[in-house]
Amino acid sequence: MEENFSNYFNQTGKVAREYLETRVDLIKLQAAGKLSKALGLFFSIMMAFLLFFFVVVFLGMVVGFWIGEMTGSYTIGFSCAAGLFVVLLLLILIFRKSLIQRPLSNMLVAEMLEGMSDDEQEEEEEEPAPTQEPVA
Repeated sequence: MEENFSNYFNQTGKVAREYLETRVDLIKLQAAGKLSKALGLFFSIMMAFLLFFFVVVFLGMVVGFWIGEMTGSYTIGFSCAAGLFVVLLLLILIFRKSLIQRPLSNMLVAEMLEGMSDDEQEEEEEEPAPTQEPVA
């Protein structure tokens, strides 16, 4: 009789250990998936900002040369272009929360929640829905 109990507890311990190891592996994989999504989003945003930066730099040069030719002085042209950039910088600093921080935060949270809802849907598909018995 005692052998059956010790055997049962040994088997239960093995199953519990395997379950915990599998659960830890699952959590690691889910974390890696979320991290890869976040990094992908981060790098795509960084590439977009880099391209935007180059567009702004070249447009600034175009505006500087254009105003320089209109006024006959490249110094005045590039000074006006620099002044335009200072005004744009001030506008971005004033409205940074509504223009940059909130949209990026919302995008990142939406991406993370999308991953969580996908995980929850997979778990629901794996577990059968409980059936309700009619009450007499």
